[in-house]
Amino acid sequence: MTPRLAGKIALVTGAASGIGLSIATRFAAEGATVVFADRDTAALAVATAGIPGAIAVTMDISDEESVADGFATVAAHGIDVGVVVANAGVQLFGQDAPIADLSIETWRRTIDVNLTGTFLTVKHAIRAMLAAGAPGGSIILTGSPTGLNGEGRDFTAYSTSKAGIHGLARTVAAAYADQGIRVNTVVPGYTETPLVTSISSNDASRAAIVSRIPIGRAGTAADVEGIMVYLASDESSYATGALFRVDGGMTTL
Repeated sequence: MTPRLAGKIALVTGAASGIGLSIATRFAAEGATVVFADRDTAALAVATAGIPGAIAVTMDISDEESVADGFATVAAHGIDVGVVVANAGVQLFGQDAPIADLSIETWRRTIDVNLTGTFLTVKHAIRAMLAAGAPGGSIILTGSPTGLNGEGRDFTAYSTSKAGIHGLARTVAAAYADQGIRVNTVVPGYTETPLVTSISSNDASRAAIVSRIPIGRAGTAADVEGIMVYLASDESSYATGALFRVDGGMTTL
């Protein structure tokens, strides 16, 4: 059977760890040539070791020059990116708070990385796709239940940034559909990554979160991979401007 992403060139941001690493690795296993993009150069070297054809690109998504340079580096390899997953982001646990207690520094850092960083990634991804003259492309954004409902009431900056990402996806999808560029959003629910595990080590707090998930368990990075592969593949050629929830039913409540 032909791998589902055979012949695809995919760039994944935040690919040195967590969900981003899982997505990038799965894409490679499905036959894609994968550009692992992350601000952590050392972690990128570890992430790409042993993956045939993998390209590591150091990129700080909150810095437009860095993003532009990253896409230029990919172009210098003589390849045209047709799939981009804008996955990189931050959640400033211990700093993000209800609005009356939120510092402007935490607000700006979160918005700069999550919303502006996603904007810059999408902007330069579309420029690269249009410049290549390729027949369209697929751009996938990473959202959050906190951008849809009250799950993130104690995380004002993060929740707002993710709501903005959801809106950005719809706007860009409508603007570039006639040029064959699809833009969709995947909304992972409570997912056990190294970061989440490190700040949710309290069994009682984890149990409280899981109790609000109809499926009855936390998600894993592997749970997110399948929908990402679908959206990166030609199987999803009629899907754009859509939001795909992979949250165990959390946002149905």
